[in-house]
Amino acid sequence: MENSFTLVTIFGLLFTLGNVGPQAEAARAFFVFGDSLVDNGNNNFLATTARADAYPYGIDYPTHRATGRFSNGLNIPDLISEQIGSEPTLPYLSPELNGQRLLIGANFASAGIGILNDTGVQFVSLFSFYKKTGYRCGWST
Repeated sequence: MENSFTLVTIFGLLFTLGNVGPQAEAARAFFVFGDSLVDNGNNNFLATTARADAYPYGIDYPTHRATGRFSNGLNIPDLISEQIGSEPTLPYLSPELNGQRLLIGANFASAGIGILNDTGVQFVSLFSFYKKTGYRCGWST
């Protein structure tokens, strides 16, 4: 009986000390990879038929304009950014993504993209995952 009391006390102290310790720092950067479910406008900068920059896309977005998101409003990365207290990530092809904005994160998602090189070939001008990440970073692929 005394051993179980001691064990409960030790776990209680560890739990309490763990909660009193320094709080975890906020996320430093948020990078998004995916397809149309999380694309926030990368296809606006590509010559492709997979586009979401016209009505009815964006009708529930705060600006009520199409942004390139394949949704009528905010998408999942936007909601996650809100929850972690960060600005929404910019498309990695956006000219606004440089310097301090790049330290917040970047969105590499693109409608029609996939890991396999043959994914999305019907949309023209889409990069494979490996070519896409190297394009912005200057890697040769």
